[in-house]
Amino acid sequence: MFFREVLNEDLGCASYVVADGGEAAVIDPKWEIEEYLQIAEENGFRISRVLETHNHADHISGKGRLVEATGAAIYISGAAGVEYDHKPLEEGDVIGIGDARIRAIATPGHRPEHLSFAIEDVSRGEEPWVLVTGDSLFVGDLARPDLAVEAEEGARGLFRSLRRLKEFADFVEVRPGHIGGSLCGGANMSRKPDSTIGFERRFNDYLRFEEEDEFVATLTAEQAPQPPNFGRIVELNRGPLLAESATLAPLLPQRVEELVEAGAVLIDGRDQREFDAAHVPGSINVTMNQTGVGTRAAWMVDSESEVIVAAEGDEEARRMARMLEAVGFRHVRGYLAGGISAWRASGLEAQTTPALDVPGLAERIKREEAVVLDVRSAEEWRTGHVEGSVHVPYQELRDSVPDELRSEEKPLAVVCGSGVRSALAASLLRRSGIDNVEHVADGGVPMLAEEGVDLAEGG
Repeated sequence: MFFREVLNEDLGCASYVVADGGEAAVIDPKWEIEEYLQIAEENGFRISRVLETHNHADHISGKGRLVEATGAAIYISGAAGVEYDHKPLEEGDVIGIGDARIRAIATPGHRPEHLSFAIEDVSRGEEPWVLVTGDSLFVGDLARPDLAVEAEEGARGLFRSLRRLKEFADFVEVRPGHIGGSLCGGANMSRKPDSTIGFERRFNDYLRFEEEDEFVATLTAEQAPQPPNFGRIVELNRGPLLAESATLAPLLPQRVEELVEAGAVLIDGRDQREFDAAHVPGSINVTMNQTGVGTRAAWMVDSESEVIVAAEGDEEARRMARMLEAVGFRHVRGYLAGGISAWRASGLEAQTTPALDVPGLAERIKREEAVVLDVRSAEEWRTGHVEGSVHVPYQELRDSVPDELRSEEKPLAVVCGSGVRSALAASLLRRSGIDNVEHVADGGVPMLAEEGVDLAEGG
C-alpha cells in the first residue's frame, strides 16, 4: 500500500494519498492539486476517489479541481449538507482501494458531520495501522469546537469522539488534518506531522481528562477569535464544486493604478523592509517571508473584494495569488507585472513608510517622541507591554481605525512581536489616510527590555 502526506505549508493543512492496485484516494485535498497529479503519474496509479473529513472552514478544498482533472468520485458524510454529486458516508462504511480498506468513523465536535478514517492494509493484517483524524485529534492538541455549533456543544462532541479514538491500539499512527500554524486548533498544536495513539495518550493533555465537564470548561476557555472568512469558506466548500483557478493577468502599472482607484485592493507580498522602502500607494503588505499569508490577508481584506497582487517577481506574485485563492479570494484580478520596479520605471509615484528597529524604537520611547501602537494579541499584551502604549490587535483595524489614532500629533510607532503583523497594520493605517506612521520592521515588544525599556504586565 502507498501512503503519502501532502502539506499546504502556508496554512498548515495536511492531506493524504492512499493507493493500491493501481488506484488512489486523496483525503482532504488542498486547492493546488498539481502535486497529487504528479504523485499519481510518477507512481502509476489513477486517482479515483476523493474523501473529505468535513466541510473545511480554513481553506478551499481542491476536490472540484481533482474531479475535473481525474473524474474521481467524492465521498463525504451524509450529514454534510453539500450541493454537489457525492457518495454519502456513514459510521462504519468501508471504501476499498486494492488491498487498502478505509473505514469511516463518526467523530463530531469540530463540526457535526466530521469523520475520521481508519486505514487497514489487509495484505499485512486485519488491524488498522493509521488513523486520519482530520480536525479532531491533532499532535499535542485538539480541534476547536466553535466553528459550526456553540462551543460547549462542540466540546462535548469532541470529548465523546476522543473516547472513540482512544480505543485504538497504541501503535496506530495519528495523521491529523493540520499541523502547527493552523487556526483550527490551539497553541499546543505541534508542527510535527504525525504521532501515535500511544504517544498522544501519554503526552496530549486533552486525552487525560476523565470528567466531561472539566474537559469542556478547559477547551471552551481557550478559543482564539475566528477569522472573518471562515463562514464563507464553509459555504463555498459545501456549495457547487469549484473547479477552476483564476486566470491571472499580468497588469501594467497604469492599469493597476486605474483598478486601485476604482476600488481594487493591492496586496503586496514582499519582505516588510522592501515594502517600507517603496510601495504602491494604498497597497497592503502581507509578507510572504512567514507562513499564514492567506490567513493574515483574510483577516484584513474582505475576500469578496477585487484583488491585485504584487511580489518580488512575477512568479512569486502568481504563487501568492494561489495562496489567496486557497482561503476564498475568488476575485484575484491579476498581478503587477514587473513589481515595484516596473511601477517606478513607469514614472508613477511610490510611497514609503519610515522604518525603525528595536533600538530606534527604544530611543523614541525614552524621548517621548512617538506613540507606541501595539498590534499583538491580548494574551501577548498581558505578558508585557510598553507603559502608556495603545493596544489594538491588528485584526481589529479591518473595519475601522479608532479616532484616537487619527488624532495623534506624534508619530505612531506600530509594533508587534517580529515586524510581520505590524507591517500589515502600518500599511492599513497608511491606506486609511494616516500619514504619521512609523513601522518597527525588525523585532518587537519583547526585545525592548534588552534596550532598557521597562515592560508592564497585565491590563
